[in-house]
Amino acid sequence: MEQHVGARVRLKTNGGRKKTIIKEGLLEKTYPSIFIVVLDGHGTTRRVSYSYSDILTETVELTVMDENKRIPCLQ
Repeated sequence: MEQHVGARVRLKTNGGRKKTIIKEGLLEKTYPSIFIVVLDGHGTTRRVSYSYSDILTETVELTVMDENKRIPCLQ
């Protein structure tokens, strides 16, 4: 994940009740147990954080836009 800091990413998250939310932003920072994404909004900027277990349990799908490569799990 650290090699993708600053890269444009697409987040596909589970919104509950068979609802999927797709947003795009920049991978801002990584920490030992979480990562932070700055989301693009309509004139606003929002920071969201997710844990690496969200990726492992497929609650969140993270795709690096520059490479069009999905990060299915941590290596």
